[in-house]
Amino acid sequence: QVQLSESGGGMVQTGGSLRLSCAASGPSLMESFAMGWHRQSPAKGRELVAMINYSGSRALYADSVKGRFTISKEVSNNTVYLQMNNLQPEDTAVYYCAVGHGPDMVAGSPHFWGQGTQVTVSS
Repeated sequence: QVQLSESGGGMVQTGGSLRLSCAASGPSLMESFAMGWHRQSPAKGRELVAMINYSGSRALYADSVKGRFTISKEVSNNTVYLQMNNLQPEDTAVYYCAVGHGPDMVAGSPHFWGQGTQVTVSS
């Protein structure tokens, strides 16, 4: 099993910033796993926001967040951060930390999910 401990989220105005963090632990955490964030909203459904490989050397972003969001990783403690700048109302969603192989993450089927944290951007 893998335990994912999320923090961050909240409510901000348009143009504001938030930072999400997610710490992963557990005997099933593999070096082949990527970590990242998906989000889900009634309007858009579920989508992959960003993911980063185990070593933290490569990242992938959804087109909608490129240039605004940055994902990073502290390899020593398997903690991933999502810095979200210039937030827009369409970024409002529940953000879920996730862990899994890269193709599974892209397909929306990671091995493990966090409990989710709400991000609300008011106009």
